Amino acid sequence: MSTLVKGGFFENRRKHDTLINSASFAVLILVVLVVVFPVWWIFRSSLMNNAELYAWPPSLFPKNWLFSNYSQALKSFPFWRYFANTMIVIVPSVVAGTSTATICGYAFARLRFPGKKLLFSLCVGSMLLPTMVTLIPLYIFWTRGLHIVDSYLPLILPFFCGGGAFNIFLIRQFVRTIPRELDEAAIIDGAGHWTILTRIIVPAIKPAMVVVALLLFIQLWNDLLQQTVYINSTKKFTIAIGLTQFKGSLYSDWAMIMCATCMSFLPGVIFYLIGQKQFVEGIVLTGMKN
Repeated sequence: MSTLVKGGFFENRRKHDTLINSASFAVLILVVLVVVFPVWWIFRSSLMNNAELYAWPPSLFPKNWLFSNYSQALKSFPFWRYFANTMIVIVPSVVAGTSTATICGYAFARLRFPGKKLLFSLCVGSMLLPTMVTLIPLYIFWTRGLHIVDSYLPLILPFFCGGGAFNIFLIRQFVRTIPRELDEAAIIDGAGHWTILTRIIVPAIKPAMVVVALLLFIQLWNDLLQQTVYINSTKKFTIAIGLTQFKGSLYSDWAMIMCATCMSFLPGVIFYLIGQKQFVEGIVLTGMKN
């Protein structure tokens, strides 16, 4: 009798778990479709002509897959020049921002110095400031104070000063998950703070550094406001500015606009896919404490 009860219990439990897993999988598929659908809609629109785009009811798939739209869009949308200009801003900013955020996060997590708690509170509190609060003073500083106009420097140099408050906080929380005993053992062996940071801390927090790098990449890739403020000449336009100008000049030609949009977000998707494993791992582990 007990064997039958146990067998029935485990069988019912297995059916219940299977049902829950199936329902969760179905919900997950639905969420994925909702997220991916706008991307598919843009891609499918880029392969249509304008007549198909305005047709009603709209179709999910183009009748004729017009990949030639991309070659036509490239004639009026200098994607490669915009991409090179964007990389001129992003590469040094991401490298400097990730490096300085790591150094600052290590200092807040491990070092002891006067005013540490106050400085960290001010750093975290600065995240509450809207961008518009600091945009005008910074613009006056760069243009009137340093006489830097139509340059990438105002977009790059700020990332040499910590990489952003949120990134410093992220690295600090991750460093705190590493046992201090490793630092103490290294100090006994004669290692200094720089050696501890580069030989012990950095290898252990690579997922967090990848998260910071990807967040900085996304921030800079989509930063239309500041790029519009500091860049004036057409030859220095980034993808964000170039796409905006392209939309304005070809407002009625939606097929070409969709082609340019697809080309604009594709590099970001590729960079994310390259670092997605470390990105997910870093997000999951951030904030845990031993």
